[in-house]
Amino acid sequence: MIESIRQMKAEGRFPQVNSLIPYTGYIGLEVEQLGDRVESVLRYQRSNIGNPMIPAIHGGVVGAALEHAAIVETLYTLESETLPRVINITISYMRPVLAKDMRMRAELVRSGRRVANVHAYAWQDDPSRWVASAQINFKLAD
Repeated sequence: MIESIRQMKAEGRFPQVNSLIPYTGYIGLEVEQLGDRVESVLRYQRSNIGNPMIPAIHGGVVGAALEHAAIVETLYTLESETLPRVINITISYMRPVLAKDMRMRAELVRSGRRVANVHAYAWQDDPSRWVASAQINFKLAD
């Protein structure tokens, strides 16, 4: 899988990394390459609604999307020999994620040979008004 990801990146097809991750299509996750960075997008799907009264996207879907954004950023930024595996994740839900697309960006805060720390954040209309964020530590090697 790592070789496929490297090849996609080298050929400028990095957004196709989602084809290697089964759940992305199910919940509507996409990757966009914007120059020298990547963003993830959670496309609105009725099946992702957790609270139909508001309506708002389920918190578990939001958390999975933030984790995805962080993994994608880690794969895009680092030349790891293995897939990043979550050590721990802390998610902050700041406001309801309404029934529309959610965009996410992640930043590699610090990385070593075996561990990386990534901050991911999500917004809907205004990038300065986050709806959720996550701090994630990944294991990069054994």
